[in-house]
Amino acid sequence: MATLKPYDNYVPVAYDYVRQLPQDWQLLPNIAVFEERIERGHENEELLSVTIGRGVIRQTDVDIKKDSSNEDKSKYKLIKVGDIAYNKMRMWQGALGYSEYQGISSPAYVILKPKMKINPRFFHYMFRTGFYTNYSKRFSYGIVDDQLSLRYTDFKRMYSIVPPLEVQNQIVAYLDRKTAAIDKFIRNKERLIELAIENRDKKFWEYITGKNLVNIKFKESNIDCIGSIPENWETKNLNHISNVVLGKMLCNENKGNYSLRPYLKSKNIGWENVIVDEVDKMWFSKKELKIYRIQKNDLLVSEGGEVGKTCIWKEELEECYIQNSVHKITLKPNHNPIYFLYFLYILGKSGFFKSIVNQVSIGHLTREKLVKVECIVPPIEVQNRIVEKLFEEIKMSDSIISKSLREISAIKEYREALISDMVTGKWSVPQ
Repeated sequence: MATLKPYDNYVPVAYDYVRQLPQDWQLLPNIAVFEERIERGHENEELLSVTIGRGVIRQTDVDIKKDSSNEDKSKYKLIKVGDIAYNKMRMWQGALGYSEYQGISSPAYVILKPKMKINPRFFHYMFRTGFYTNYSKRFSYGIVDDQLSLRYTDFKRMYSIVPPLEVQNQIVAYLDRKTAAIDKFIRNKERLIELAIENRDKKFWEYITGKNLVNIKFKESNIDCIGSIPENWETKNLNHISNVVLGKMLCNENKGNYSLRPYLKSKNIGWENVIVDEVDKMWFSKKELKIYRIQKNDLLVSEGGEVGKTCIWKEELEECYIQNSVHKITLKPNHNPIYFLYFLYILGKSGFFKSIVNQVSIGHLTREKLVKVECIVPPIEVQNRIVEKLFEEIKMSDSIISKSLREISAIKEYREALISDMVTGKWSVPQ
């Protein structure tokens, strides 16, 4: 940004999101720049989607496999190459973009075709900036945010910055180069995070199963996904080393002398850590308060959702209980809960829990199946040493991950600022 220079001359502009523009730039109502394309009856064209993150993409490129479109596509709208499409309900969140494809889209999308000679990709960049999405929110109508809708009749009353076509082309070429480099940087950092987690998990596996040890004898563990373990280590069913409790069925009414208390359900269970951003409450009897209360260092295992997902309770809340989509594991003395947290973690990551549940639609890890899970049980002093090694690995990987996330956040802020400054004429394209 330090090498960029402003334009030679500016003129004042009396509008809410811009105060001045380069001398030969215009601020025009959208109706002067775009008209709405409403062409139907092209059922055989490929399906296109408008996304917040990627703009206009092929439906086949969406991560979900299920086709959520209607069987009757006669009312679907045609999008041509060079059009800009936006989701009426999500324009204010950035769900819009320039289309590189011809296809059809949901009737909920507004399709814009240029009325004058422009570079549509310039408007793609401008419409997706923070200042323009906030601007579009003010023209969207609805009682709450989830119902806000930006109709074309309101979009056409909005104003857009329109530089000379030659300048539009220069800005688009410059931003294409810069954003491509930024996107590559982000992908590399995201891959670095993935590698840090993969390496950490590999080390977890080696420590927890004893595979890192040398010059010792091994024996078969009889646990299919584990293989051999050190000869002096034991294997025991989970119910032999802990007390396992499945949570209480949801109770939304006071049945007499009940207490309203916070509880955790499967959505609150993360890998390693509890998620307490949103914790609901329900009613418990005096007896149930004793049975279902979570104590420090209890392990919590998801019964549904991502079955087997395990975390440890660190007293994130002063008092909390569990619903019947969560198991509570209280280890017996001389067992390190951190070791067993990560033992269950490596089982989960290996796909073990998915393999033992009956999954017709939604899998459920019943208490009967969980207590029969065969666990590796090293001597307690070995468990403690392994936990020390695990913490060292966590510290190293966390350092890499947190640094990478900071760098990703910073480059995204830079990209947003750069695009905003270029499309509003703060800086000229370097020559």
